[in-house]
Amino acid sequence: MRLVPGYADRLPVTAEEEAYAFLLDAICKGTYRMGERLIAEDIATEIGMSRMPVREAFRRLAADGLVTLRPNRGAVVSGLNIEEMREVFEMRSALEGLAIRVAVPKITERHLIHLERLLDDMDDYRDDSSEWVGRHRAFHEYLCSLSGRARLMRQISALYTAIEPHMRVWLEHGEKPLSARDEHAVILEALRAGDADQAEHVLRDHIEGTIPSLVAFLEQHKPA
Repeated sequence: MRLVPGYADRLPVTAEEEAYAFLLDAICKGTYRMGERLIAEDIATEIGMSRMPVREAFRRLAADGLVTLRPNRGAVVSGLNIEEMREVFEMRSALEGLAIRVAVPKITERHLIHLERLLDDMDDYRDDSSEWVGRHRAFHEYLCSLSGRARLMRQISALYTAIEPHMRVWLEHGEKPLSARDEHAVILEALRAGDADQAEHVLRDHIEGTIPSLVAFLEQHKPA
């Protein structure tokens, strides 16, 4: 089983963790879509365990805001409304800005080479929006991880988990081009210059610049 990037650095060690990782991965990839009912018995059969760990995983996902637990209906995949989505991007901007500011003095040429390779991965999947989203997340999470702040990284990863299903739908059905070099080259330039102020500025501009287009898409496609 492939874990969601950023979810953990180790394999699940309990049935509940395995169920949680499986469901988290499936929701982020869009296998389970917003509004879809999750049936514990079916999921338990699919991954080869009893229903109890799956139900415990539902509770954890509910705490993450990814599912809603409804009486007599079980778990339903939930989503963010427009204001919640805006808030998540604003939080990403602030936290990733902090992470890159802390990371700049620690970044070496080896790190920059790896970031370039991650951009190559994004370019390789410009025609596959689902895969591109995962590569884009990998770039940002690796960059932020160079801060060495584990607690900060957990918060950033949680924000990505909350928005990833929406990003996949947007990029699959919207008109945003799947660029990598144009929007990220300025970030790498600031890193190479060792300019923490500029690095934070361009990264926050990059994140916040996504908000208007995404909100417009959500407005256009929100339920009547």
